[in-house]
Amino acid sequence: EVHLVESGGGLVQAGGSLRLSCATSGFTFHDYAIGWFRQAPGKEREGVSCISNTEGESFYVDSVKGRFTISRDNVKNTAYLQMNSLNPEDTGVYYCAATIKNLGLSSDEYDYWGQGTQVTVSS
Repeated sequence: EVHLVESGGGLVQAGGSLRLSCATSGFTFHDYAIGWFRQAPGKEREGVSCISNTEGESFYVDSVKGRFTISRDNVKNTAYLQMNSLNPEDTGVYYCAATIKNLGLSSDEYDYWGQGTQVTVSS
């Protein structure tokens, strides 16, 4: 059975940092690209960042470039999202997802999803 479990969310003040983790099991992690998505209240889910299965490529949505860093550990079957200089617009539920298809930030391409972790940034 496939599992993706996010952790590391919480409440942080503007300017602060959080590191999200996505622990996975039940599929061949090193064959899959990993994406991070977020959904703010009343808004559609958006792709934040993604990383290829071999860490050769990564992409970021413009609003987080220079502040967020995606990484993965193919031994621990875990992906990470380091988030720095957080602002209230980063508030939302953050999801990790896995895809064996094309690397990108379209949620339609992703096969497996976690349950999400809440990130709240106060001003």
